[in-house]
Amino acid sequence: MANPLRVVHYLNQFFGGMGGEEQANTTVEVRDGPLGPGRPLQQLLGDRGEIVATIICGDNYINESKDDAVGAIRQALVELKPDLVVAGPAFDAGRYGLACGQVCRLAQEMGIPSITAMHPENPGVQSFRRYSVIVPTSANPAEMQSILTSMLPIAFKLAAGEELGLPADEGYIPRGIRRQIERGEPGYKRAVDMLVAKLQGRPYESEVPFRQPEVVEPAPPIRDLRSARVALLSTGGLIPKGNPDRQLSGNPDRYFTYDVEGMETLTGDEWEAFHGGYFNQISSGNPNYVMPLRYMREFEQEGLVGSTHSIIFTLPGVSTPVDKSTRFGEQIAQELKDAGVDGCILVAT
Repeated sequence: MANPLRVVHYLNQFFGGMGGEEQANTTVEVRDGPLGPGRPLQQLLGDRGEIVATIICGDNYINESKDDAVGAIRQALVELKPDLVVAGPAFDAGRYGLACGQVCRLAQEMGIPSITAMHPENPGVQSFRRYSVIVPTSANPAEMQSILTSMLPIAFKLAAGEELGLPADEGYIPRGIRRQIERGEPGYKRAVDMLVAKLQGRPYESEVPFRQPEVVEPAPPIRDLRSARVALLSTGGLIPKGNPDRQLSGNPDRYFTYDVEGMETLTGDEWEAFHGGYFNQISSGNPNYVMPLRYMREFEQEGLVGSTHSIIFTLPGVSTPVDKSTRFGEQIAQELKDAGVDGCILVAT
């Protein structure tokens, strides 16, 4: 009989038995064996796997001190040498879902198979579904046993290095990853069959699923712009002349921030556009078209706006996937919130 899998289980402060919100800033701790949901998980694993340790971390700590938390978890995984990492389930707890996703992404980067589970609307799904297999759950933790049961067949396949089938067949959330597969019938016949089924009112399944855009409720209007601090953001790819930070022209890995304190305008002598989705020459000639600092200074002088935030945010928006754009947006929003910004102007191309 093969040796049992070495399994490491990740839990937050609540499911780890440390407490509720008052313990959300708990730093990373490693405990021997299973805890909380890990106990029924161990029973389900049977002699095929052993939970050698449980890693616990507060939801606030891992999300607000990510570098420190991830570093500590990385070191724990190096020492524990697991064959599989299981995180959660997180159900609909947003911070917990993001934490589980972050842990699974770390494990994948270290070459360790990982799996988690959460509600499809949990923000952890959009942020991390490309990095780990996520099993869908309801919002009810009372279904813990059934969720753990549904995770195990997938977990065993991952640990064995087996290729997973389609999400609908295996029972995990679609990851947005396309791959070529052999189909029994040619495309033209499948397309005609779908059309006939649609015309006849019969059920059919599209091979190009439509992803419903997220509905984002607009923020309330600023009550008084004359006392507001407004930030400038642009997806027009504006950069300092010569591209010293090596910004990409599309599908960027990050956004950039620059200090414009004391500047009255942006000039083509010091700034330029680097963007693969439009003709850059006009914006490079007058960077204020994509980052309207000059016009904001005029509004300040006229008393129409209280002040312009000293930091501008810039990136090339072209070809950026929705998941990555969402992550950038969350990070920028947090920076603006921390800086006390009241509103922002996002200039697109």
